[in-house]
Amino acid sequence: MREEHSECGDRRCCSLLAVCSIAVMAAVSEAQAQLEAALLEVTGQAEKEQLILQYLRKIDDGETDIKIPEFAEGLEWVNTETPLLLHKDLCGKVVILDFFTYCCINCMHLLPDLHALEEKHSDKDGLVVVGVHSAKFPNEKVLKNIQSAVLRYNITHPVVNDADAKLWQELEVTCWPTLVILGPRGNILFTLIGEGHKEKLFSFISVTLKYYKEKGEIKDHAIRLKLYKDFLPPSSLLFPAKIAVDNATGRLAIADSGHHRILVTDKNGEILHAVGGPKSGWKDGSIFEASFNSPQGVLIKGDIIYVADTENHAIRKIDLTSETVSTIAGTGVQGTDHEGGRTGLEQSISSPWDLAFGTFDSTKDSLLFIAMAGTHQIWVIFLEDGKLQSGTEYKKGTCIRFAGSGNEENRNNSYPHKAGFAQPSGLSVALPEWNCIFVSDSESSTIRSVSLKDGAVKNLVGGERDPLNLFAFGDLDGIGVNAKLQHPLGVAWNEKRSLLYVADSYNHKIKVINPKTKQCTTLAGTGKPNNVIGPKFNQVAFNEPGGVCVGEHGDVLYVMDTNNHEVKVLDLEMQTVSVLAITAVVAADASKSAKPKKVPKLPNSADSVQMAPLVVSSGQTVQFCLKIDLPEGAELTKGAPSYWALFAEGHEWLFAEQNTSGKIVDLANKPEVFLVIPAQVKTNELLLSIDVCLYFCKKNDNSCQMKGISFQQPLQFSNICQGTISKVNLSFSF
Repeated sequence: MREEHSECGDRRCCSLLAVCSIAVMAAVSEAQAQLEAALLEVTGQAEKEQLILQYLRKIDDGETDIKIPEFAEGLEWVNTETPLLLHKDLCGKVVILDFFTYCCINCMHLLPDLHALEEKHSDKDGLVVVGVHSAKFPNEKVLKNIQSAVLRYNITHPVVNDADAKLWQELEVTCWPTLVILGPRGNILFTLIGEGHKEKLFSFISVTLKYYKEKGEIKDHAIRLKLYKDFLPPSSLLFPAKIAVDNATGRLAIADSGHHRILVTDKNGEILHAVGGPKSGWKDGSIFEASFNSPQGVLIKGDIIYVADTENHAIRKIDLTSETVSTIAGTGVQGTDHEGGRTGLEQSISSPWDLAFGTFDSTKDSLLFIAMAGTHQIWVIFLEDGKLQSGTEYKKGTCIRFAGSGNEENRNNSYPHKAGFAQPSGLSVALPEWNCIFVSDSESSTIRSVSLKDGAVKNLVGGERDPLNLFAFGDLDGIGVNAKLQHPLGVAWNEKRSLLYVADSYNHKIKVINPKTKQCTTLAGTGKPNNVIGPKFNQVAFNEPGGVCVGEHGDVLYVMDTNNHEVKVLDLEMQTVSVLAITAVVAADASKSAKPKKVPKLPNSADSVQMAPLVVSSGQTVQFCLKIDLPEGAELTKGAPSYWALFAEGHEWLFAEQNTSGKIVDLANKPEVFLVIPAQVKTNELLLSIDVCLYFCKKNDNSCQMKGISFQQPLQFSNICQGTISKVNLSFSF
């Protein structure tokens, strides 16, 4: 058994091949321990299933069931119409309780197994998975943040917010993730701790469902689901993770993680290339057919882009010149290797989260460093033949461990392989002044440095001196360990200013560190999750910013405002804040061969207004009048990209040779949007979206905001003439 420790009282985060070896639900643990031992002695699937069946017959006694308590009243639920009751709604079901916290990489690794299990056995078959979110960090107790995580990880089963860890404590759960498997009477059957149990989990569930079906205890009623993802408007970005700048051209590479794609834009946000998406996958080849799965880290240099394709457990290379995508490390499946030494598809890796260029001798950018969150290490790929501080020579393409033992710790050490990281999630190389990699070590809530000269790992700020305490987090400016962070995900070195910028994600702030003094101070952010655009740095509000990048030769800081689904731009000279207006691309046809048309889209936070159906006919003009009232004392921000845009997914013919977007400079004149119905109509009805994005500031407190409204207008087409012009008022008040 190998465990990753992050203790707080009796809580910890567990990794591969942990088994039920703690006193959880003592009444069944001894019997399960005997089962686990017996399963190790047999190899055939039929023999294993027979042992599981014997175990079920042994513990399945209705008179002495060990039942778990009912879900408490008042708990918050996600993905359900109403709160679920264990002994009513889930009666007659085999239930898997997945105790997780959404920051934990081991919990993320378990989700594909649960998804595959749900694909095999539905609620009609008698299986229901319920996520029990028991937070590690205070920020993770907030329902909106859990909802964002549910959307980000594509969780489609019910999730309950166990914010006070009541069920966790009642069942004596001690680490993330833990699966508690219940029978149809709410009776405890099995407990699995940690990740890496897919085969065993599938066998347990398959045998259990068959056993209880034969006893007539399985019910086939459906669970009332209301998926959170089904009620969100479309947006240009969805949980953008990291961003990189090509200093030579000013182009940006954006990991649009929720859309499973990489965007290349100019510095104004106009999309030049979109590679991958909208669905996840793992496919090399043409950039028009390649696919990714929740990419995080990106780097761009000229026409080459490197991608940390996180949930494909791979490093990908995009070549814009040849218009191809290739895999330079990883197999597409989570690996367990902690050493490396192979190349390309032969080298398995685990959840790469960020990337940074390094230099060997005089060959600039000849190394590619990887924040390997899944194994709590820093790895490196040789982009050219070279060697590290140890003197060992490596061939081009070799992927090896650079630092980190693989134990989940906050352990600093002069020997890089004896140091311990805890889910490293951000990297930035500081050359030549510091000759090191700065690491955002998220689960220890620290910023660390790794020397490129000798590999020594040191603390810069955050955490504490006990290497096993991964709960030394907070929100406190200060020096060294006296400063406190909360799950920081990104770092960016500013060579011009000799400062390090940090995305202090769960504090919803951007912080700045002077490495010489180890002084850490807040640069921007209120500390509360929101979406406010300055105008001052201390007035801007973020929501779990996941990445930062320095641009414009040190004068601009790009911030990936992940849960607000946008990129904020901090002008370090003028001390102003703006939003990078992503001009989305809509292909003219599914083949992507036609020239794309650029259309802006709204953020996911936009309000949605349902309009009454409108009957129209060919040749008719529809005149939409925008009657929008801003908050009292607010005015549109001059120069900001306020706009309107029209969308009709799958029905682009509606807009033939017409403008589908335009600027909004004044609301007092009630701007008008015109749409002419084409002579040839190709459907009986469709849904037209009239999207409005407004940037405005309040005079009384100088606060600025960006708000979106999506008017959903059903159109019904008639052969009977409906007149020359049809006027529709689009009214909204903030």
